[in-house]
Amino acid sequence: VAIGAAAAGFVQGLSGFGFGMVAMSFWAWVLDPRLAAALAVFGALTGQLLAVFSVRRGFNWPLLWPFLLGGLAGIPLGVLVLPHLDMDWFKAVLGALLALWCPVMLVAQRLPRIGGNRWGDGAVGLVGGVLGGIGGFAGSVPTLWCTLRGFNKDTQRAVIQNFNLSMLSVTMAIYLATGIVTRDMAPMFAVVAPAMLIPTLLGTRLYIGISEVTFRRMVLGLLTCSGLTLLASSVPQLLAR
Repeated sequence: VAIGAAAAGFVQGLSGFGFGMVAMSFWAWVLDPRLAAALAVFGALTGQLLAVFSVRRGFNWPLLWPFLLGGLAGIPLGVLVLPHLDMDWFKAVLGALLALWCPVMLVAQRLPRIGGNRWGDGAVGLVGGVLGGIGGFAGSVPTLWCTLRGFNKDTQRAVIQNFNLSMLSVTMAIYLATGIVTRDMAPMFAVVAPAMLIPTLLGTRLYIGISEVTFRRMVLGLLTCSGLTLLASSVPQLLAR
């Protein structure tokens, strides 16, 4: 659990997202899915709070509000689905999407640009909210969307950082209110928080010095690796059924 939290904290500090996916690549093998989901949301929220003070980027309300509105509508749906969700199929589908699409974008000479509008941003926020309610995956689809829209790294960081912080705060509150987070999880929470502290701060330091091209490649590479990891943890379980 500590190693997974440290690795995920570094990735989130560097890219602004990805805690849940990286952490799940460690925790999915050894933890109950509901415990893993709660720890992923807690760790991602802790990392975003650290980033607020160490990587401050502009708060663009006209750009951000459609993402937030859609995300807030999606979180209850994700929380509602979580107890009934087949996590192996969920990880396989999400992993296949990331593992197939992101490498194409990574090797393309020029990325396709999507004009986008508030309706599109809101729909993507809705998907992110659902994924956040399921287990702290809120940032993956919005990050991919922002990359396709051609946002520069600081604009993308500002959108994703503020979106994730909002979604994770609401998700954790719902987890606490509905009993998904229980007292017997406290010792694991106490492992995650200190394990991720220094790696997260190191990641945020590294982010400040990287170029636009490097940031784009890093984001797409991380999304690709996350997809492959999700497939590796889910496909063997599905085949064994």
